[in-house]
Amino acid sequence: MMTRSGTLFLLSLHVGVVVAGEARAPARAGIEDFNRALTAATTAMDNTATVALWDDDSVSLLPSTPPIVGKQAIARFLDDVTATLAGARMATFEMKCFDVAASGDWASEWCEEHQVVELPNGKPPFEGWGKMLLVLHRGADGKWRMQREMWNQARAPDRAEVSP
Repeated sequence: MMTRSGTLFLLSLHVGVVVAGEARAPARAGIEDFNRALTAATTAMDNTATVALWDDDSVSLLPSTPPIVGKQAIARFLDDVTATLAGARMATFEMKCFDVAASGDWASEWCEEHQVVELPNGKPPFEGWGKMLLVLHRGADGKWRMQREMWNQARAPDRAEVSP
């Protein structure tokens, strides 16, 4: 038989879980807003909008590339990439994120992305898949921004994984 103190302890645990869940709901909504903004900026190949989603002292870690440190360096990197792809258009960009974990003004999530880029001059389109680990930070303005990003190439899903 459960004692009164045991019952109160279990109730306090339940209330603590509910309150913690409610506290995370606004963070999750803000992170979902961030993810939508990142998808929109990437789809439009809008470097200005993309860079606005990064903290000033952020770091991007890409394969076979030295760390790209700071918002200005990330902006230069994106501008260099789009310059080499002059005339290209993002035909498809999809991003699905999982395991959002938020604690105060910090959060992390991992995402899978798929993109198809139509290239100019009759070149065949580029199609790629990737996996990302994002560390986000909520600024004083309440907006979530990327603090750290690690991206690596992923394999194309098997047909059985994507069929309805």
